Amino acid sequence: MSRGPVGWYVHHVGSGHLTTARLVAPLMRTPVVVLSSAPRPAGWPEDRWVALPLDDAPGGHAHEAGGALHWAPLDHGGYRDRMAAVAAWVASAHPSLLVSDVSVEVTLMARLLGVPVATMVMAGDRSDRPHRLAYDAATLLFAPFPEGAEVAAGLRPAWRRKTVSLGALSRFDDRRPTPVTPSRRVTMLWGHGGSAVTDADVRAAMDATPGWSWTVCDTTDPDEVWSLLQAAEVVVAHAGQSVVAEVAAARRPAVIVPQPRPHDEQSSLASGLADLGLTPRVGQWPAPEQWPGLLTAARRSDPAGWVRWSDGRGAPRMAGCLDRLAAEGTEGTQGTEGAA
Repeated sequence: MSRGPVGWYVHHVGSGHLTTARLVAPLMRTPVVVLSSAPRPAGWPEDRWVALPLDDAPGGHAHEAGGALHWAPLDHGGYRDRMAAVAAWVASAHPSLLVSDVSVEVTLMARLLGVPVATMVMAGDRSDRPHRLAYDAATLLFAPFPEGAEVAAGLRPAWRRKTVSLGALSRFDDRRPTPVTPSRRVTMLWGHGGSAVTDADVRAAMDATPGWSWTVCDTTDPDEVWSLLQAAEVVVAHAGQSVVAEVAAARRPAVIVPQPRPHDEQSSLASGLADLGLTPRVGQWPAPEQWPGLLTAARRSDPAGWVRWSDGRGAPRMAGCLDRLAAEGTEGTQGTEGAA
């Protein structure tokens, strides 16, 4: 009997979730249908995109279901319609599995509907009740960082046994970086996810490093971002998973500054990078007088070391695992085969 498509739930907050789907899906033998309230990207087939209602409007109550879930409000029309749309698609498409990137509630609902689920392990402390439920229920877990990088706290042995360490995935994995040249140029790659760093903080860092030329990247165009990364001798970036993956793919020395995020996500990721010797250890936006030493320390690092974080094979590694799970069900797919 032929098996159904792979459903891929893409969270609409941030661009990294959609980037992962766009990298992995074309490499798969199994058809992929994305379910999301993010805009459908140009070139993605309309018949492989399910537009979900938004569920982030104010309203409803008992949003966390007594601490068991992250976002499951009662009496909230958007949430009800969103989950009903996911369930309706499962009922009509008979998917072979569903990838959840990333929602505890969608993970659990798909599993309750009898669909195997693969979900992502995120950096930070995920030992709260909702994450424990999701990781227990998932058939397979993907870690978008290398094996041995201790950036996710509290992972139980049972979870580790069904985790595949992918290494980082980036839209730049197929590009060839140029060698770093001594230019004393800084590219600041900060993204749009909210920041505790002010324009005054950045200006103070620039003023404290008069021998360096700083460029703040204010574009999302991939070619322009890549050019700015390649022009840099050192990159200054926050510790968001996608941003770090792009720095790693560019093979550039970096100062990675974590921003406040739930579950200490960025702090944990930045600490893991420092533990591996890839970046200087930074806990928050440095004082102006610290910047000269940090940039010097970064430029002395070996940019080739980033291959430990990103070998450029994360997407095909994930595609292969998903194809096997879609074809075979749960048998023979758990564990770390294909791990980085």
